[in-house]
Amino acid sequence: MNFIETIKQRAKSDRKRIVLPEGSDPRVTKAARMILDEGIADIILIGNKDEILRSAAGLDISGAAFVDPSASEKFNAYAETFVELRKSKGLTLEQAKDLLRDPVFFGTMMVKQNDADGLVSGAIHSTADTLRPALQIIKTAPGVKLVSSFFIMIMPDSQYGGNGLLMFADCGLNENPNPEQLADIAVSSAYTLNNLLGITPRVAMLSYSTYGSAKSELTEKVVKALELARQKAPDILIEGEMQVDAALVTSVAKLKAPGSKIAGSANILIFPDLNAGNIGYKLTERLAKAEAYGPITQGLAKPVNDLSRGCKAEDIVGVAAITSVQAQSIKT
Repeated sequence: MNFIETIKQRAKSDRKRIVLPEGSDPRVTKAARMILDEGIADIILIGNKDEILRSAAGLDISGAAFVDPSASEKFNAYAETFVELRKSKGLTLEQAKDLLRDPVFFGTMMVKQNDADGLVSGAIHSTADTLRPALQIIKTAPGVKLVSSFFIMIMPDSQYGGNGLLMFADCGLNENPNPEQLADIAVSSAYTLNNLLGITPRVAMLSYSTYGSAKSELTEKVVKALELARQKAPDILIEGEMQVDAALVTSVAKLKAPGSKIAGSANILIFPDLNAGNIGYKLTERLAKAEAYGPITQGLAKPVNDLSRGCKAEDIVGVAAITSVQAQSIKT
């Protein structure tokens, strides 16, 4: 069973309510039908019901719930909650109401208020327009200061990682994380992999140096991040600073990192900055013919995930399944 099928099966085992705030897009309504048909999640479509049904072009999406923000009986209560959440920023009630007329803001508030379990957007909204409401309303998980992202890389016929599966982070959000932020990315990634797939995380903090083979401001950032990550999560197998060949190749690990518990068998690669992460995942995708799932968001108190605006309905289904599994680990 491949990665996404495994995720779908986990999602089906404990169905969650996923908000799709872009119900007027035909790809979204097609995805809603597929999700409902497969029993992956319960679906909430935001917008005018007649417009959504027109976009569905005859598809039966009657199994979804339809919520129109302007007609919702919870609109005023949501607005008051929003004001309370943003009172330090001076948000007024009228400003809150204006924002909540936006389907992404309204859907995010549904997740905040436990009227839904997760949200998937981005087919027609930018990453900023998808994540800004989440950062303002849902905010970060307890003990986490930074929202980050990850890719799951599936490499055919590969011995690396776990049967060709590796997690890469952060490849999509944080440009130049400081040591504290890099530690947050590492710890969040470890918990995410375990929650998504039940896999024991083995985390490598990557650098151009292995165990002090070079010293510079760049390598010391990774060394400090490792120290902080171990303080935050002493139960996680996490090592560094480490070159990528030492992290993945057993024969190299024996030479460069003897005695390491994860060298040669890492399944999570933490890149020191966005340059390295973005280059790394795209090289792996092209040269190793890997399937790349992401970027998926982590570190929020409740899951909100972004789509590519070039996505297909099948992509939305996959991200909705991942979001559902993320929601299963949230204690409300």
